Parts: sequence; C-alpha cells; structure tokens
Amino acid sequence: MRWLAKFIYFKILGWKIVGNTTFSKETIKKAVIIAVPHTSWHDFYIGLLLRQIVNIKTNFIGKKELFKWPFNYYFKAIGGRPIDRTPGQNKVEAIAKLFENEDEFRLALAPEGTRKKVEEWRTGFYYIAKAANVPIIMFTLDFENKQNKVSEPFYPTDDIEADFEHIKSFYKGVVGKVKAYS
Repeated sequence: MRWLAKFIYFKILGWKIVGNTTFSKETIKKAVIIAVPHTSWHDFYIGLLLRQIVNIKTNFIGKKELFKWPFNYYFKAIGGRPIDRTPGQNKVEAIAKLFENEDEFRLALAPEGTRKKVEEWRTGFYYIAKAANVPIIMFTLDFENKQNKVSEPFYPTDDIEADFEHIKSFYKGVVGKVKAYS
C-alpha cells in the first residue's frame, strides 16, 4: 500500500515532504505530533498518506462515541484511541497515560482544536507532551505550497511563552486548505 500512497501523494496530488525527512520510527517511538493549520477534512487523508509514505505509526484520539460499531474496528486499525470527554476529568492526564501503556505511541493533534478559525491555540498538546515526557514534532498542512514540512523533535521547557513562540514560528507563512483561515 505504500507505493499507492506515494503515487497518490506525489504524482496525483503533487505534494512534497520537506524538513526532517529522516524522522524514523526507530529514533522517536513516542511523541506528540501537531498538525497546523487544521482547516479542512482534507487534512485527515493528507496525514494518512504522509504517515504511510514515511512508514510511521501515528495515533489520534477521538470521542469514545466514535468507537462504536460499525466504525470502531476501522478507527482502531488506523491508530485511533477513544477518550472520555465527559466533564470533570483531567483529560491531559488521561491522554498522557496512553503513552505509558504503549511501546510506540505518536499522538497527532491539531492545536486549534477545531477546523474553524481561532485566535489562540489550545495548550493541551503542550501539557500532554510535558506530562508524558515526550517531544513535540511539528508538521505543516501547507496547501498553498503543497508540502508537509516536518520539524526536528522539540522538547518543551518550563517557559511556555518562549516554547510557543518557537513552535508558532515554525508555521509562519503556512496556508491551509481554507485560505480565509490563515
């Protein structure tokens, strides 16, 4: 299936991968991967194609209601993990625990938390990475340049403002599928 993903991604869609193209499943077995900007449902299949091409197992979380028959097998097969989103729970802690139970777990998230335009990102991805003691890997969904740029692993420090400045600078000039968003 990898050859088919490459054919679709490179030849049909005309996309390219830049940056940390040597990212390896042997070197980073656990990480929080953030995808920005998340403006369209098209981001999902671009991400699926990219992970097939670079041969990296990635995971995502979804509300537990998505993991019911008939879709539960599909979502689990592509790396999904259910999360209980009822109020009164520490979701950061619950998600960080997922890293403890797996030998290999790379959680892909969208810091915006939605496909709509937001002024501020949610900070959960940052605190999940800190709680799980794993790096953050950034990748772009740049539809204007048809490229996914992948960062080197970034380990959060105790200076959230400086860390966010560094992280957001990686995405400067990136345009999502829905251009009004950027």
